[in-house]
Amino acid sequence: MHHLRDGKKFIVKIDLHTHSLMSDGTDRPSELVNKALSQGITTLALTDHDTVAGWDEAIEWLRPGLDLVLGSEISCQTEDGISVHMLGLLFDRENQPLQQMLAQTRDNRLGRMERIIARMNEAGIEISLAEVHAQLSDGATLGRPHLADALVAKGLAKNRDEVFADWLANSSPFYVAHYSPTPEVAIAAIKAAGGVAVIAHPLASLRGRVVSIESFDSHIAAGLDGIEVKHRDQTPEQQQLLFDIAAKADLAMTGSSDYHGTGKMNELAEFTTDPAQWEKLESRANARRIMRAL
Repeated sequence: MHHLRDGKKFIVKIDLHTHSLMSDGTDRPSELVNKALSQGITTLALTDHDTVAGWDEAIEWLRPGLDLVLGSEISCQTEDGISVHMLGLLFDRENQPLQQMLAQTRDNRLGRMERIIARMNEAGIEISLAEVHAQLSDGATLGRPHLADALVAKGLAKNRDEVFADWLANSSPFYVAHYSPTPEVAIAAIKAAGGVAVIAHPLASLRGRVVSIESFDSHIAAGLDGIEVKHRDQTPEQQQLLFDIAAKADLAMTGSSDYHGTGKMNELAEFTTDPAQWEKLESRANARRIMRAL
């Protein structure tokens, strides 16, 4: 879709879900920003897992032509143990209750990792927490992909995909759940911090059990602002179902890459958000927090 900027036509390309080295991506925030600029992306959201640690570097490298949306992908869990990821966008970084929630989910990731490693060691798979930490950049959020990287670095597997398929899938005997807020609690915290809440890839069955269609009612009642409809892990039929739910509830519909650098096959802007849907979503934040280069 073409828009005008400074009297010149340009193509709008909006990607509202990406990751950097500050969680389980492989690009520094600066590299992610530069790639977005080189690929003609006009709006990019940085949404590392349970952290805002990459925000400052991304802002520092911002250049004219790219709008930067700051956020985080919050790890949630329903009352019956189903994993849900909630994208919080455009929230106030100084909001302490939300920052405390992010800190708690990060802290619980460490205990979870220790338990996973213990189970693997008991099964004869020799890997240590120190080897996993060696795969993290400073300040990054710990996750299973870093354990996968450590196993690859040790020569025990070829790549992350092989590790997840053989050892770290939700159905694996090595899988360990960890504390996470419920989606409703996360939505309320994002909204209280002035941001907008978008449920990420809710029907991506490759990730394990998915939320029920009925559960969207409680998410909407809690203040959900949007649904990530277009995502590579959701079939066209699932996308249509999510489109219908969003349309009925007057929610914004987003499309995103869920880019992780070389950590996943996903390419930047392989799915994008319609500008009208982004305007609808952005208007629901309590302040204008899009970052632009001066």
